[in-house]
Amino acid sequence: MSSPRLRSHLVALCAATVVSLAGAAPAAAHPSAPVQAASVAPGLAPLTDLFTERLLLADKVAAAKYGTDKPIDDPVREQQILADVGARATGLGLDAGEVRSVFRDQIEANKLVQRALYARWDAHPGERPTERPDLVKEVRPELDRITTELLDALVRTQRLRAAPSCGPLLGVAAARSAYGHGLDSPHAAGLVRALPSVCAG
Repeated sequence: MSSPRLRSHLVALCAATVVSLAGAAPAAAHPSAPVQAASVAPGLAPLTDLFTERLLLADKVAAAKYGTDKPIDDPVREQQILADVGARATGLGLDAGEVRSVFRDQIEANKLVQRALYARWDAHPGERPTERPDLVKEVRPELDRITTELLDALVRTQRLRAAPSCGPLLGVAAARSAYGHGLDSPHAAGLVRALPSVCAG
């Protein structure tokens, strides 16, 4: 967890980055805006909350792999995930390519956090995990649950994600999630990486 001052800074940075990616007006990223305006974007907040929940599982994934021969990058598993969500998207009336892009961003965001954790643990051995979670039995069921919930959330937010206001609303929702979950710098950076494909166009 970060200090309140750092958390406030990260929330503002997160919102500013998302708004910049979306090409929205910079006024939406005023440092005091995220928390005050968070309640105006309930439609996209469930998405960013799920992105954040998935990012926080990166800690367990990293702890399971750190110090082993399992690499952070797993192209075979990644392609399985993308093929699965693409197929499920079609059945839900979603564009398969857009959904794969959203989940590709989630995968890259997760790996970004894992690499940051590896660097932290290499530099500070006392912070290294003392337990090794079971990826198959403990982590993947949670990831599978989040995947299903994310697909449902993408269905529910189709209109919002296609609207011109998507960028600013996404910035507010992401800031709300970053603050609400107390994200530190690596996880806030991961959340920013998770967002580029959310807004259509």
